Amino acid sequence: QVQLVESGGGLVQAGGSLRLSCAASGRTFSSYAMGWFRQAPGKEREFVAVISRTGGSTAYADSVKGRFTISRDNARDTVYLQMNSLKPEDTAVYYCAASAPGRIVTLPTTSAQYDYWGQGTQVTVSS
Repeated sequence: QVQLVESGGGLVQAGGSLRLSCAASGRTFSSYAMGWFRQAPGKEREFVAVISRTGGSTAYADSVKGRFTISRDNARDTVYLQMNSLKPEDTAVYYCAASAPGRIVTLPTTSAQYDYWGQGTQVTVSS
């Protein structure tokens, strides 16, 4: 079992930056690929970014590529999402998720490939 707690959300003006954190507890953090997803009101949850277990590989949704950076610190059991050049369309609840070891896909990008989820943190970007 893995418990995930996100923090760092808030209200920011368009063009601004935020850094989200997701602290994990439970089983060995470094065994899990970690992802960020987001869900805007009235929309389905969508993939944002993923980082491999070692941090050596990452992948991003096209909508955030070049603006967001995912990273992890396995010594601190934490994954981060640095969000720059924020746009109003980035407004959503952001969730971190852990994909259990043993899955074939190194960089999972769909919700079904994740086993544990945090409670979410709200990000609001004003125009």
